[in-house]
Amino acid sequence: MKANNKMGAGIAIGIAIGVALGISMDNLAVGIAIGVAIGAGIGAAWEKQAKDESDQE
Repeated sequence: MKANNKMGAGIAIGIAIGVALGISMDNLAVGIAIGVAIGAGIGAAWEKQAKDESDQE
């Protein structure tokens, strides 16, 4: 998977988590914002992991 796709996938997963949190907190807007932040972190971690693996090869 390319680096750009990893970030997009991470944000998509984060938004899904954020929507679930937002529904449980009864505040969807805050949940989506939290989800985007979580997803950006997940995507960045996946990109770094992929970069480290490609540097070792």
